[in-house]
Amino acid sequence: MAKIVPGVGPKFPQVVVLVGATGDLSKRKLLPGLFHLTSAGFIPGYRIIGVSLDDISPEDFRAQARQALEQFSTRKLDESAWTDFAAALDYVPLTAGPGALRAAVERAEAELGPNTERLHYLSVPPNAALPAVKMLSDADLVARSRIIMEKPFGTDLDSAVSLNARLHEFFDEDQIFRIDHFLGKEPAQNILAFRFANGLFEPIWNRNFIDHVQIDVPETLGLGKRAAFYEQTGAYRDMVVTHLFQILGFMAMEAPTSLEPAPISEEKNKVFRSMLPIDPAHVVRGQYTGYRREEGVDPESDTETFIALKCMIDNWRWAGVPFFLRTGKRMAEGQRIISIAFREPPKSMFPHGSGVGAQGPDHLTFDLADASKISLSFYGKRPGPGIRLDKLSLQFAMHDTGMIGEVLEAYERLILDAMRGDHTLFTTAMGIERLWEVSRPLIENPPPVRLYEAGSWGPKSIHQLVAPHAWRLPFERAWRSPNPSGS
Repeated sequence: MAKIVPGVGPKFPQVVVLVGATGDLSKRKLLPGLFHLTSAGFIPGYRIIGVSLDDISPEDFRAQARQALEQFSTRKLDESAWTDFAAALDYVPLTAGPGALRAAVERAEAELGPNTERLHYLSVPPNAALPAVKMLSDADLVARSRIIMEKPFGTDLDSAVSLNARLHEFFDEDQIFRIDHFLGKEPAQNILAFRFANGLFEPIWNRNFIDHVQIDVPETLGLGKRAAFYEQTGAYRDMVVTHLFQILGFMAMEAPTSLEPAPISEEKNKVFRSMLPIDPAHVVRGQYTGYRREEGVDPESDTETFIALKCMIDNWRWAGVPFFLRTGKRMAEGQRIISIAFREPPKSMFPHGSGVGAQGPDHLTFDLADASKISLSFYGKRPGPGIRLDKLSLQFAMHDTGMIGEVLEAYERLILDAMRGDHTLFTTAMGIERLWEVSRPLIENPPPVRLYEAGSWGPKSIHQLVAPHAWRLPFERAWRSPNPSGS
């Protein structure tokens, strides 16, 4: 048995009901994540009950879980830890009905003892979410439970309001955890630490010093097997509402009264309430060539695989500062960055040709990949006679600390937070409904899709969108390698 690490995870043993247990997300992220959390001693006692349409036995489920760990876990598989984990796995086919699931949970709770809590993870397609919720209710598993919901949280304002109303028929809002794995990443949380723990940056985090902000998440991946899902959603619903706007909320929020879930959620929601409705004239929708030939895609599909937009936050801190967001499939690189461009000095004393301003404004850049990098660029004098300036940078990467091995993967952190009842990194019903509200002009009157070549940076009209500024990606200079000399 793993030694329990106090003060990190939940206080009480957990029964995890994993609905969609044989699906791709479960195999790639959830089962490996739960294995690490349990083997690291973050959870004081646990049982995991898989539920799915597959008519398999508990032994078959254990075999699938073992295969998933061997294929997708980023950590070495310890055999003694696996033995403990396998003993905690059970499985109930969906066809067995609510009574069988209830019996399995009761067996698990009898083994774990009093004060056991329940965590339901719905790793299911959107059309299966409400039936799964009703099944949990029919099995009388709502009490002492929390439920994690996967995106999308509706597809427009009306559907989001309806979905939340239906959920609230069974679960209270404080029991519901709408997951956004972007916010589970260490770098996303580092934004809060960077802003509010450093007197150097918080005073300049406003419209007086910041010219514009870019949140850029291009992906090299295509659809895979998600064509049916993607045809109903597209890049805006799939990525912007549920991911990029959430990152924007962290970046733009006011200082919370404390680092507790309720104050942080309230400050994020204030940002969303201050957002102006998205103007379709400030949006570029794109579709990579060949998308309409993908299996399961309408040959005349108008679904966007790329979106870039400008949005504005109409409050005291950010009035007049444009936020540019971009994401898409089959693009040139896979990146996840926030880039903050600072205002340039009002007057330059440097002679013409010195190089000042030639490489754009100073930038503070957060890389939201798991390696967690931060870069601050600035102009400095080139050594030698005369005045010639070059763009230089200060950089930090998590590798520099020697603590990269302690980073929890996004799903691991979010599962642990849900077990603890911590809503800090999760989306609220109020917040998601407000985001669909500001999205209504775009959803009702979307601009036409423009074609772009796979492996490019999107339609050429994105440059008019961001003008007179320029997109930070692709970077002119690569990130420095961590510890290149080995010293």
